[in-house]
Amino acid sequence: MGDVVNLKRFRKRAEREQSAKQADTNRLQFGRTKSEGKREEQRTRRASELLDQHRIDGEDAS
Repeated sequence: MGDVVNLKRFRKRAEREQSAKQADTNRLQFGRTKSEGKREEQRTRRASELLDQHRIDGEDAS
């Protein structure tokens, strides 16, 4: 006769492993390094500053 296996533990372990694989895939696909994030923030700030420089007498278009 074989060993008794707790199916609940087996299912939970399999689910955790699948979740970990999905998380790794998502990190590679969507994650950014710290330097990439900082560079993107600087680009956004610079673009906003350039746009603000083109305002006429502080009037808001809206």
